[in-house]
Amino acid sequence: MTFAIRIHEYGGPEKMIWEELPRPEPKPGEARIRQEAVGLNYIDVYFRTGLYKAPSLPAIIGMEGAGVVDAVGEGVTEVAVGDRVAYASGPIGAYAQSRCLKADRLVKIPEGISSETAAAMMLQGMTAQYLLHSTYPVRAGQTILVHAAAGGVGLILCQWAKHLGLSLIHISEPTRPY
Repeated sequence: MTFAIRIHEYGGPEKMIWEELPRPEPKPGEARIRQEAVGLNYIDVYFRTGLYKAPSLPAIIGMEGAGVVDAVGEGVTEVAVGDRVAYASGPIGAYAQSRCLKADRLVKIPEGISSETAAAMMLQGMTAQYLLHSTYPVRAGQTILVHAAAGGVGLILCQWAKHLGLSLIHISEPTRPY
């Protein structure tokens, strides 16, 4: 058995209920993660309130987490039992002690990075990557304007931009030096 936070109806934080559930078993191509940390993002609130609809209720919300692989399904070669991993993708279900995900969506956590840091930076890091490389592929020497540089995306974006040799104009001061 394992525990998860589930919602049975949409609403405020009081709708989140800590419940005991059967521990999931990985299907072919999946890995089961013993979660050590989960990220809290605006998208989780949107699912809890019903702005974004869960596939069905009751539902376990959450998109981002990190932990240790404790079982793998048939055919999994990307990760092995004992690997420390993180993720930031659907389906929802991160607010649980244990969950299964497609193994090819997992990222191995490098030494020196805690599960808490890995869980908290995946979605923001992917957003920064999208902005710096997909929206407009930046190059060293260019100048970029960053609105709201104080949040998670802004912090990672500013640090990454400096690393890439960009000049920054930012509207708000970041919470940590970059």
